[in-house]
Amino acid sequence: MKLFSLVLAAAFFFVHPATQAATHENPPVIACFGDSLTAGHGAEAGHAYPDYLQQLLDTRGYHYHVINKGISGDTTKDGLARVKDVLAAHPAIVVVEFGGNDGLRGLPITATRANLDQMIAALKGAGVKVVLAGITLPPDYGQDYIHDFNQTYQLAAQKYSIPLLPFLYAHVYTVPGTIQPDGIHATAKGNQLVAENIYGLLKPLLRK
Repeated sequence: MKLFSLVLAAAFFFVHPATQAATHENPPVIACFGDSLTAGHGAEAGHAYPDYLQQLLDTRGYHYHVINKGISGDTTKDGLARVKDVLAAHPAIVVVEFGGNDGLRGLPITATRANLDQMIAALKGAGVKVVLAGITLPPDYGQDYIHDFNQTYQLAAQKYSIPLLPFLYAHVYTVPGTIQPDGIHATAKGNQLVAENIYGLLKPLLRK
């Protein structure tokens, strides 16, 4: 019995630190999954919001690895087709940000909602925690269309009981120098603020 205890203690001594090291070297993945707003279109490499999110997590003592799965021009249909690629990274959390291109192209709200619904269902079905970031449209798209578009995110968040950031650019547009001349994409400064918004959305799910 005494010999067994010694063997068990020795095994713990040698195996446990290695296990800790592996965990530290392979931290949980947070996948930022979206379109150009996630990809960082127009900003220099390394200045998209996922880059700044990584910096925030590092400085605040969270050990996660943030990956950027944003592709410029993607609609919700394109995002749905890429879910398997995102799942292949084995993320613990996925930040879903889609819909802007659907809205700008005037695509049917029903299609956008169906794609977003299937996307979230597939992620949650794989055991991934999901948070949702919404966007809105310029006023010239009409009040009715914009209302239905904005409600898309609320309905999805309610259905799947997931955290929602209704507007990705909350507290961003009002700050000078945060939006590029196209009026759509954030500058590096803007992406820093977007990262703060996403961090606030994620914080209840994070573990140190």
